Amino acid sequence: MNDEKLGLFDGEDMPTARTAWILLELCRDFNIRINLNETVKANRNFYIGKQWEGVQANGLPQPVFNILKRIVGFHVASMVSENLKANVTPLANTPKTYDIVEPARIVNEEIDALMEHNHITTLVKELARNAAVDGDGCIYAYWDADVNCGGGIMGALRFEAMDNDRVFFGNPNDRDVQSQPYIQITSREIVREVKIRAKENKSKDWARITPDTEDYTVVDNAKYTDDKCTVVLTLWKNPEDGTVWAYESTKDCEIRKPWSLGIQSYPLIWFNWDYITDCYHGQSMITGLIPNQIFINKAWAMSMLSIMRSAWPKVVYDKTRIARWDNRVGGAIGINGGDANSAVKIVDPPTIDPQIANFISMAVKMTEESLGATEAALGEGKAYNTSAILSLQRAAATPIELQKQNLYRAVEDLFRISIEFMAEYYGVRSVDIENPQKVAEAQAFIGQTPDATIPEVFDFSQLKDMPMSLKMEVGASSYYSEVASMQTLDNMLTGGFIQPVDYLERIPDSYFPKRRKLIEQMRAQMMAPPPPAAAPGGGPMLEPFTAPQTEITGGRGYSAPAREVNAQS
Repeated sequence: MNDEKLGLFDGEDMPTARTAWILLELCRDFNIRINLNETVKANRNFYIGKQWEGVQANGLPQPVFNILKRIVGFHVASMVSENLKANVTPLANTPKTYDIVEPARIVNEEIDALMEHNHITTLVKELARNAAVDGDGCIYAYWDADVNCGGGIMGALRFEAMDNDRVFFGNPNDRDVQSQPYIQITSREIVREVKIRAKENKSKDWARITPDTEDYTVVDNAKYTDDKCTVVLTLWKNPEDGTVWAYESTKDCEIRKPWSLGIQSYPLIWFNWDYITDCYHGQSMITGLIPNQIFINKAWAMSMLSIMRSAWPKVVYDKTRIARWDNRVGGAIGINGGDANSAVKIVDPPTIDPQIANFISMAVKMTEESLGATEAALGEGKAYNTSAILSLQRAAATPIELQKQNLYRAVEDLFRISIEFMAEYYGVRSVDIENPQKVAEAQAFIGQTPDATIPEVFDFSQLKDMPMSLKMEVGASSYYSEVASMQTLDNMLTGGFIQPVDYLERIPDSYFPKRRKLIEQMRAQMMAPPPPAAAPGGGPMLEPFTAPQTEITGGRGYSAPAREVNAQS
């Protein structure tokens, strides 16, 4: 029988500081082999405008015409210019779908709160920007137990954008996050703070934590620090129950013992700008355009140098006849005999071929157009009607549609991870639910104004029992879609298909101040019994007076009732 250990960490099931560092070195070696660090360094420099670093200038001027930043900014703004909106809905084929409607609504409200408190839209823009410049973007989610949410509730979900050279996959040939054997995230932290955290976690080796350097990532001497160390967070999945575990350490010391996160998914998303076969790192937009940017800068530099050296005319004069040339405006210049035209001559400078400027402009234009940043997309095209505007917008968004859909998929995964954190850490919390009909009727019966919502205790752990019952939809909530929705609601209200209270419930809060208060008042009026009718004078309406009718019987002759009727008339 083979007794060889098959644990992930050098045969063991749990890591140590030594085994975690060995795995980290293996991942670093892969990045070095694919030249990741140098590529990312060059891309970042060219994006921020440091475009002459490492380039042989040979005495040329060093102008920077940063077309790369404009192109990246255009694509990022096009992908995330609209507010992201996540909508959780129960699947139609789920048993007892009605029972999941209210939990789905509560989850939607919690997701909206997370997006507001964590500035998700800004983080997603940073995610797209990092992917365009570095090749990959990453957002890491974690539970911060020290956040005071009020009402005696502690702990909140936090998100952080990570650089791609700080995230290491256990299987570097696979870009799928959830199929990784392990994932490691490194950070540079102050030694004193790391020691304090390790001591609080009862680590025996906390005093041995010392500063170190990361030579492989240092791009200049300013980034060498004497008070920081590299902290490694190792994530892996327990093969028995599939839960994610974590371990925090330095090169030689343990910071926190292994602990379970209680969730089934790795708490991070990974977004490639463009895929590379058998590699978890993607291809940046900038990498292939750096030679174009260098050519444009050098062409402008040589044109500038030519202009500075020979753009102005030069004066040639006979020193035997003119002792000294005078450049003063209106100043007189004396000569010793002879013709003045033969004593002075102005030499015109050579002209620069206009094709050079045209060729530079063509290089810029073709570089932009090759990435979809056309004149129409950049707002330089002319549109004469609304159909043309929509056509130009749609054509501009087409080149990055694939990246946009991949970005939405990554954000959808982020919210799925958020739901897992809710189910594991939120516990029992008070939430607002729609006021049930019976409660509203009871409030109206005792003379109270029915509330639109009432507080209710909700156990978020029940979300674990319906992980496959929720359909996540991520999309853009743009100004145009809001206008279209409002026009539809206006038409439905005008046509009498919905009531005013239904209309108010569906419009955004920004469209109508104190909207909820008005909804509560209208619902109270709908449930209250109708008041007695009032008379024109303001008093109570009286029953109309009806004169007593005398029965007239038929028969021969002039009877007494007939005589009575005739007397009254």
